[in-house]
Amino acid sequence: MDLNLKGKVALVTGGGRDTGGRIAETLAAEGAIVAVNYRRSAEEAETVVKAIEAAGGHARAYQADIGHYDQVTTMVDRIVAHFGSVDILVNNAGYVVYKKFVETTPGEWRAQIDTCLYGAIHCCHAVSPHMIKRNGGRIISLVGDSSRVGEANLALAAAARGGTIALGKSLAKELGRANVCVNTVSLGLVRTAHSDAEFLEKNMEKIVRAYPVRRIGTPDDIAPMVAFLSSDEASWITGQVISVNGGFSMP
Repeated sequence: MDLNLKGKVALVTGGGRDTGGRIAETLAAEGAIVAVNYRRSAEEAETVVKAIEAAGGHARAYQADIGHYDQVTTMVDRIVAHFGSVDILVNNAGYVVYKKFVETTPGEWRAQIDTCLYGAIHCCHAVSPHMIKRNGGRIISLVGDSSRVGEANLALAAAARGGTIALGKSLAKELGRANVCVNTVSLGLVRTAHSDAEFLEKNMEKIVRAYPVRRIGTPDDIAPMVAFLSSDEASWITGQVISVNGGFSMP
């Protein structure tokens, strides 16, 4: 691709590993300066930064728990001080407890909602004034398909991500006049380095039957769509939920 992101500053939450790391590397390859957010995985985040720099790009790692608004605002202030702006926000970070709803605890509810919903709210609220001031920006949130169609054992994550979808649609209407496009990418199952490999191998035949393309996803399937939505090529796309899911669910 040649999406001309040169000079744009992108913040990728949960960017130190897995799909977030691949998104960060792809945005950097398209010319963006990437702020790689992490909560605990400092070593992995630095590995992503080094990979970007080795390929000729520019990146820097920033620690923050996005479930805490004060940490998010401090992080965004640091990014703006270092690079001058935040032009692209990718709400990628998430936390999921796979468990029957009746077996979950209030602590597990809070942890998922804090990261998946409040995390997106905090980041959007912190970066939006900078985008409005510069009269342009892109916000892309990643959610699981469970947030659109429901899925057993994922009730809390689905509820939190469903709120993220509604947030994105509302912000698309509020921020459109400032040339800020806000979209959501809805994912099927994505295999990463931190997936439960034993579970996947044991159940893969059953799992892929739910996918018309007969395979689950990889981070390489996701990153190009995020990069496209970050670019000027997507300047007339906003308020949308775009499925990248191998056909697992269809609107």
